[in-house]
Amino acid sequence: MLTKRLIVCLDVRNRKVTKGVKFEGNVDLGDPVEMASQYYRDGVDELVFYDITASAENRPIDIEMVRDVAKHVFIPFSVGGGIRNLEDMRVVLLAGAEKVSVNSLAVKTPEIIRAGARAFGNQCIVLGMDARKSSNPVYASGYEVVIQGGRTPVSLDAVEWARKAESLGAGEICVNSIDADGTQAGYELELTRKISEAVGIPVIASGGAGKPEHLVDVLRQGKADAALVASMVHFGTYSIQGIKEEMTKSGILVRKAPV
Repeated sequence: MLTKRLIVCLDVRNRKVTKGVKFEGNVDLGDPVEMASQYYRDGVDELVFYDITASAENRPIDIEMVRDVAKHVFIPFSVGGGIRNLEDMRVVLLAGAEKVSVNSLAVKTPEIIRAGARAFGNQCIVLGMDARKSSNPVYASGYEVVIQGGRTPVSLDAVEWARKAESLGAGEICVNSIDADGTQAGYELELTRKISEAVGIPVIASGGAGKPEHLVDVLRQGKADAALVASMVHFGTYSIQGIKEEMTKSGILVRKAPV
């Protein structure tokens, strides 16, 4: 049986880790390299960095930050935000990231997924998807894709988009629930399960983690391969080791954190 992954997400703005609720009311928390280094020492399996203002400001990602992270962290990490083309992907990967996450760019230019997979391998291309519930019958799954921090609908059904991204060559999908993001009230289990059942590539659940039980629920009921957390560790409520211990007690197979 494959181990389930615990991933910490660091949203970065002006070289500071920041966190909000449903993409609003963000507060700065600390230096991304220092925080990433601590999570690495604590035994997290992977890290994700999102430069949350790069796309809106029409600028490339902070590549020096990526290089600094690579010098201090020796586990896989992915980077998203401000990825505009194949060359940006190349620069990020050469700077030390293992994976590149594309979200708005992939929606606007789906062929970037295929191009990235061909150039660097499927395992390097992660589709980042922000989705929310919709009562509009045009969305058969009950969920629509949105971009630009959840502000802009794009007339895409979440499950259909996941299937298309896989067919284009995405090696992984990170599914973030806009409705649950930052609430710490639990992941959106139905959304995660529908996408997990629709594709054959790993699915990362994102948005809503508040306690270890939430991770257990989304890995079992949501059928996710990995669970992404932010607030519950950023604010010191839980430690990486503590989360993994609770997951193990619940029968979830995880890589052991160092003592």
